[in-house]
Amino acid sequence: MMMALMKVLLCLWLTVSGVGASYVPQEMNKTIQNLLQYYKIPNAVRFNGNPVFPKDLVDGNVEMKMVFMHGVLETYEELIGRMLSQLPTATPPLASSGTTSNHDSGGGAQVKADVRSKLTYVLGKIQYLKRHRYQEQEKLLLSLQSLKSIQMSNRTVQSKALWELPQLFEKASSLADDKMRRRRRRRQARNRMHLKA
Repeated sequence: MMMALMKVLLCLWLTVSGVGASYVPQEMNKTIQNLLQYYKIPNAVRFNGNPVFPKDLVDGNVEMKMVFMHGVLETYEELIGRMLSQLPTATPPLASSGTTSNHDSGGGAQVKADVRSKLTYVLGKIQYLKRHRYQEQEKLLLSLQSLKSIQMSNRTVQSKALWELPQLFEKASSLADDKMRRRRRRRQARNRMHLKA
């Protein structure tokens, strides 16, 4: 009964959250459901209104949303990697005297090996999506991360940064201005279309 209720809740959650069958492979959904059996938490905790990742994506254009989703995929990659590292590694069976208690210890080891293979499968899907659909966002985030490594206290860096500032300020201002112009043109085109209709 409880298992059926959990499956119904999971299906409802997947439907409400907008996960379409066309993007999430059926095998991946099944694998995630199996993993949820291992990583059980009470429903009151799972559905407490505090999701790990925000349901509403960043407001803005598609590019901003894709950068955000790249960050989410990267976080999932790290999270599943951590989950894999927390699983005990497979140990060779010990030679014992005639009696085998493989049912208890072997079963647990088999479950953990199954969990490991399922996590590895999901991790592979995430990495594939990130590698094939989010390459530009990866480059952007790497560029942003490299800005953090700038040596702020270095006098040479400070002087060179001041020298480069007018060019970069000009570029930043023109980008923002171009964006405003494009918005204005779209708004004017929409208004013209409404007037014609």
